[in-house]
Amino acid sequence: MSLLVVGSVAFDAIETPFGKVDRTLGGAASYFALAASHFVPVRMVAIVGQDFTDEHRAVFKGRKIDLTGLETAAGRSFFWSGRYSQNMNERTTLATELNVFADFKPALPPGYLDSQHIFLGNIDPGLQRSVLHQVNGRPRIVGLDTMNYWIEGSNEQLRETLKYVDILTINDDETRQLTGEHNLLRASRHVLELGPKILIVKRGEHGALMVHPKFIFSVPAFPLEEVHDPTGAGDTFAGGFMGFLAKAGNMSEQNLRRAMVYGSVLASFTVEQFGVERLAKVTRREINDRAHRFAKLTTFKL
Repeated sequence: MSLLVVGSVAFDAIETPFGKVDRTLGGAASYFALAASHFVPVRMVAIVGQDFTDEHRAVFKGRKIDLTGLETAAGRSFFWSGRYSQNMNERTTLATELNVFADFKPALPPGYLDSQHIFLGNIDPGLQRSVLHQVNGRPRIVGLDTMNYWIEGSNEQLRETLKYVDILTINDDETRQLTGEHNLLRASRHVLELGPKILIVKRGEHGALMVHPKFIFSVPAFPLEEVHDPTGAGDTFAGGFMGFLAKAGNMSEQNLRRAMVYGSVLASFTVEQFGVERLAKVTRREINDRAHRFAKLTTFKL
């Protein structure tokens, strides 16, 4: 069983109260793939420039990540620069350079056409839908991420794409923007009317909320004494969540709840260091140990 991710591989310059890095590997597909590969083999579809070297590719080696779909184009890779406030909740974008990513049109290699578990990263909703048109038959599970830019500027295209989606992952502001509802629970119910079977609301330091037609489940963020860099935490959460589900093979309530926990656990490692540095080194033993600590943290009797 494998999991296909389509998204960005980028370089980031990040500044937080704990320090800064001028150029580190990032991008939604990078975080997602490193997290999900702890559970299932990952197929990555993304685009990079000529500045993406063998040294950068080596970050994915030793993991079950297939880079056949990682295209190299003439030019420079997607670059983002940002600064976080003292409380880490507010982020200021200093620069966004799309570079080769501006012309990204995902094309699945022949070996990817049988993909049954798919996650569509934050790109144009028309391109997201084009990926689904390339695969053979109807995938078993389709997850999707989007953002306020597409909700505002490509709303009609996004709503059409959501008809083909099983799991949508967005934050609370985006949930309200998509539906026009201020109350988060009402807004979440409205999202389910647009097509997705499940909504995951990413809430940063407050964890994540899963809304299903039959139940609601919430997980906190794993408590840490120091958070060095929150960049990529949401993408890591999605990778852990989708990776666990792909391994489980179905979306039973129990599997969905466990997937939420593993998503939160993986994200807690990402924020401990800058970029993908910590995530690239974490072991399955560390993940399982923290998952058990998470269970003790949230278990109680009535």
